[in-house]
Amino acid sequence: MEAYKVKAYGATNSILNGLKEMEIERYAPKPDEVHIEVLYCGVCHSDLHQVKNDWMNTIYPCVPGHEVVGRVKEAGSAVTKFRVGDIVGVGCMVDSCGSCEPCTHGEENYCEGPVSWTATYNGYMKPQNKDFNTFGGYSTDILVKESFVLSIPPALSIEAAAPILCAGVTTFAPLKHWNVGPGSSVGVVGIGGLGHMAIQLARALGATVTAITQDEKKREAAEQLGAHEVLISTDSKAMEAHESQFDFILLTVPDAFDINDYVKLAKRNGVLTTVGLLGPYKLPVNNMEVAMHRRSISGSIIGSIAETQEVLDFCAQHNILPEVQVINMQDINEAFDKMLDNDVRFRYVIDMATLRAEA
Repeated sequence: MEAYKVKAYGATNSILNGLKEMEIERYAPKPDEVHIEVLYCGVCHSDLHQVKNDWMNTIYPCVPGHEVVGRVKEAGSAVTKFRVGDIVGVGCMVDSCGSCEPCTHGEENYCEGPVSWTATYNGYMKPQNKDFNTFGGYSTDILVKESFVLSIPPALSIEAAAPILCAGVTTFAPLKHWNVGPGSSVGVVGIGGLGHMAIQLARALGATVTAITQDEKKREAAEQLGAHEVLISTDSKAMEAHESQFDFILLTVPDAFDINDYVKLAKRNGVLTTVGLLGPYKLPVNNMEVAMHRRSISGSIIGSIAETQEVLDFCAQHNILPEVQVINMQDINEAFDKMLDNDVRFRYVIDMATLRAEA
């Protein structure tokens, strides 16, 4: 199959400030694939982890980007769901084994096949072949199997919709799995890219929502997003007053933290779910606090393709959008630096026209 070159931004090593323009190869779509012109791509904290090789599985060159909104340029001969000109999305996954129990039950994000699911960039989640790599949405074009392409509802702003494809579904899926709804008391720990979506989604599901943050400066923003209350986690008296208050606590902090600070906040039979952190907690869990109240600690990773479409439609129905700052592709290294310094208001989104226009 004949290849052609497209523009992209990627890293050739783990040194930050190392993303630079490069050319990568794309191909004509296979019968079941969709060729997408990338219009906008969200900047996720996991892009930073992948470029830095924090998970020790990065294949270089690494072209990040898994919150992709674009326009269909060409559809393969067997594609029936999408047509040229459609506005579509691509999230974290572009393939899975399709035959294991999770896949056959519509939970591709928990694929138990030999290489697990295939990420939008960096290839297999369980890499077996270091020569196989995928290149993500920090590029002008991407090709994706039809079954892993999402429809973007017309009611959603296309530049703001991109983070729903990761931050949105990553928070929505556990909220739904643990039956959050009217009457639920929910705590959201961390008011960043994931947390600011979780507040809006939990509120729209009917829950009473408390934003939990170390940063007093985020109080006003959390209230504007719909939080009924804001709890400052460094205030020991306030934390003590909220012990055994929450049915469900969603922890969105992307780096190692001490979960014991939050376990006591859960009710008897309450659930704490961590998203965003793919590694150990800073300290071991004190199981006394877990066992004495039959609390549960769980994890969750992104969401299925069906759940991703569901959250896109849910956001359109409830007028929920991520708060984004649109940047030029050429500013990506500065954006990464600001993410490291927690100096971003929720989510950066790249206008990919700035890459196509670059001489």
